[in-house]
Amino acid sequence: MKTVSILVPESSVLQGIADPRYMFTAVNEFLKSAGKPPLFHIQLLGLTKEVKFNGGAFSIHTDLLLDEAKKTDLIIVPPLSGDLDTAIKLNREYVPWIVDQYHKGAEVASLCLGAFLLASTGLLNGKKCSTHWLFANEFRNMFPQVELIDEKVITEESHLYSSGGATSYWNLLLYLVEKYTTREMAILASKYFVIDMGRNDQSPFIIFRGQKDHEDEVVKNAQEYIEHNFQNKISVDELSEKFSTVRRTFERRFKKSTHNTVIEYIQRVKIEAAKKSFETSRKTIYEVMYEVGYTDIKAFRDVFKRITGMPPVDYRNKYNKDAVVV
Repeated sequence: MKTVSILVPESSVLQGIADPRYMFTAVNEFLKSAGKPPLFHIQLLGLTKEVKFNGGAFSIHTDLLLDEAKKTDLIIVPPLSGDLDTAIKLNREYVPWIVDQYHKGAEVASLCLGAFLLASTGLLNGKKCSTHWLFANEFRNMFPQVELIDEKVITEESHLYSSGGATSYWNLLLYLVEKYTTREMAILASKYFVIDMGRNDQSPFIIFRGQKDHEDEVVKNAQEYIEHNFQNKISVDELSEKFSTVRRTFERRFKKSTHNTVIEYIQRVKIEAAKKSFETSRKTIYEVMYEVGYTDIKAFRDVFKRITGMPPVDYRNKYNKDAVVV
């Protein structure tokens, strides 16, 4: 039997604790219905016997205190909420326990913003990780040694797992069910919980807001210029000259500050404008393409798909019920 330890941190999301418990409990029931023994021993672990949520409106009674749990097979780190730096400090006592269990052979899975607590252990340094796309910039600033793959719904490396934003953690739970049981059991779980098993990319949901939480004023001014002139053709040479900086230096500073090359940033600004137009207007693909400064339909489609994970027409049809078919 596999022991699944679901942490119950302070300032965490109630559903991120209840949902994995529900998933693994349900799979046990599926196994029993098939005449097989249950596989998972599920336990809720906390620093106290009772953890309150939503200002005391809800509470969870833990099965064990953290120091009572000597051995586990899988650790689930639920999403944190509120100020993330504060949340990490409130839960710092979990860190040595997670590290110790990992070195004893346990696997660790973070759900959504649980990646912040997992990253604070240092176990993710030099490894891939995902989290909610909205907090990608904050994550990169706090944990520069972690390779954030913010467009992915699931990452797995060295027995460490992470999921993308919000309800995408259900896909990671399904992934773990399949890993510990069978494909057939994962399919059954996906049907029971009505989860799309093919969901592996959160790119269509990402809203590009740039990265301005830095102190480089030259780069900030360049970002503002790009965002106000994205319809025009903008070159790196033009920007470096406009802001009186040597091109190589400008490119290096821009990438360091925004985590994007200059060209990537321009493309993301253009595509974000195109997405908004597709969502709110009845314009054709060509009209939107020209509106955001592209003249080559193939180039536009290629960049749009690379950034959003889907072709322009599919994106428009997904988010605009009044879209005109082209």
